[in-house]
Parts: sequence; C-alpha cells; structure tokens
Amino acid sequence: MRRDTLTLKVLIHAISLTLLINVYYMAITDQLGADPVEYVLHFTGIGALNLLILSLAVTPLTKYIKKPFLMQNRRLVGLYAFLYALCHVLSFWAFEIQFNLALFFEEIIERPYITVGMVAFIILVLLAITSWSVVKKRMGRRWQKLHNWVYLAILLGGIHFYWSVKASVTEPVIYGVIITLLLFLRKRKFLHS
Repeated sequence: MRRDTLTLKVLIHAISLTLLINVYYMAITDQLGADPVEYVLHFTGIGALNLLILSLAVTPLTKYIKKPFLMQNRRLVGLYAFLYALCHVLSFWAFEIQFNLALFFEEIIERPYITVGMVAFIILVLLAITSWSVVKKRMGRRWQKLHNWVYLAILLGGIHFYWSVKASVTEPVIYGVIITLLLFLRKRKFLHS
C-alpha cells in the first residue's frame, strides 16, 4: 500500500471516529445545550450526508487532480457514511422513541421524511454488506448495478434533510445543489446501469 493511501486512510479513520465519539461524549456529559437529542440526530444525519457526498465526489476529483490513490479510499468513506447513518437511525430509535419498535415502524409509515430517509438507509445497508471484495467478486456484474443505487440513496438523503427542516431551508437547498451537481457529473454512470 502506498504511503499517501495509508496516510489518507488513517486520517479518514481518525477524523470520522473522533467526531462521532466526541458528539456522543458531549451528549452524555450534557454539553450539547437545551436539546442534545436534536443535536446528535442532526450531527449524525448531516455527517452521513457529507460522507456520502464526499464518497461520490472522489471519482470526479480524482480525474480532475490526477491523484489515483484517492480512489482506494472511496469505499472507506462510503462505509463511514453508512456508520453515521446507522448512528442516526439508532439515535432516533433510542432517544426519540425509547426503543419502542411499534412506534418506530409507525413513524416510518406516517412521516414521509422518515420514510424517505429509511429507504435511503436500507440502500446504504445493502451497499455496506456488499462492499467487501469477496462479495464483489461473487456478485460479478450485479455488484455494480446494486452499487449504482448509491445515487438514489444520496438523492433520498437530500430529500429527507429538506423535508425534516422546520425553519430555514437554506442549508438543505445548498446540499440539494451539491447533490444535483454530483449527479450531473456522474449522469452517464447511473443512466446506463
């Protein structure tokens, strides 16, 4: 493994894990203000979206700056997007509805923004499960078709964010523009799958 690839992998692990651990530590020690649950939900949700955007930006960025070692870190960034999304869903289940499974499914069915977010999460679960090289090899051409669903996941994640905001929609609109730009840059990839 090249030194720059290893350095970037270490940085991705260190930054992603440190930020995640820190937000839960701050929640436990009551350092997140009046609504720590809302803070954790926003942090993990926006973290998942940021990492998903970053994972999709790797390919065009690699082509533009001609640094192929970046591609070797795309899967890791995608897996951290899944981890943050998992923490987002588990935090909602634990803190918002206190592990009430019936209420959890009721919320998914009755609130469209949660429905859309859950569909995006299920896609990320499938992508994470099938991200390992052994599975990729076994799935053959079907692997790429499945992993092209990441485009739907990021679109649904952006919609989830937009619909969940109760006040200013400026931030979700900015994310929507970024997501649209990424999808435009990758249009050949998902239109031909």
